[in-house]
Amino acid sequence: MAARSYGQYCGVTTAVELVGERWAMLIVRDLLVGPRRFTDLKLGLPRIPTNVLTTRLKELQEGGVVRRVPLMNCGLVYELTEYGRRLEPIVLALGRWGFAQMGEPGLDDIVTADSLTIALRSAFQMDAAATLTADYELHVGDVVLRVQVGDGIPGRLAITQLAPPAPPMGGRLPAGDPGVVIAAGRGIRRLISGELTPIQALDEGVLTVVRGDAALLDRFAATFRIDGALAATRTPAAV
Repeated sequence: MAARSYGQYCGVTTAVELVGERWAMLIVRDLLVGPRRFTDLKLGLPRIPTNVLTTRLKELQEGGVVRRVPLMNCGLVYELTEYGRRLEPIVLALGRWGFAQMGEPGLDDIVTADSLTIALRSAFQMDAAATLTADYELHVGDVVLRVQVGDGIPGRLAITQLAPPAPPMGGRLPAGDPGVVIAAGRGIRRLISGELTPIQALDEGVLTVVRGDAALLDRFAATFRIDGALAATRTPAAV
């Protein structure tokens, strides 16, 4: 547990002491995608100082959130414990909550494979996906993900990192070709929020269909959506 204590006997307080330190929740976010070596975590969080990453991992291990285990062909990796994995719905809910206030990306803001994976999982509409089947290859900057919906199981979502090369944690690459290959800028947020329809996103250059069936964009917009994001406003601070 983090050395700093708020001195309050409260579940929220304990949770903040466990995962509320700077960078801790982003480490949890990336580990929700899968086990990671220290170097993988550092690459996914390039601005975190090495000593801070070491400290946060130690604190998360002491709090029972993360453990360090050997993995075949990888050496030692960090992974979430069962207790740590219970944070998944909380992290996804935080992603939806924060989405409403994201605004436009800064020039130095980056999108990583893990952050995009969690963003898609946060936006995933299981009810809409229950009757849909689709296979997408999504390019955002240097990140390429294979995103499969359904695939024989109603409401199933499978996301595979294609680029940059995924950490060697096992698993197989999807077989066959995707139904559509989409290249998107960070403005894809405007499609997910409902601010733009797929046709408008194409017209404004937010998306480009590299190849495949452009009609699948309608399925994508229905399946990955955070409703009401535009309704949120920043409330001025009281004086």
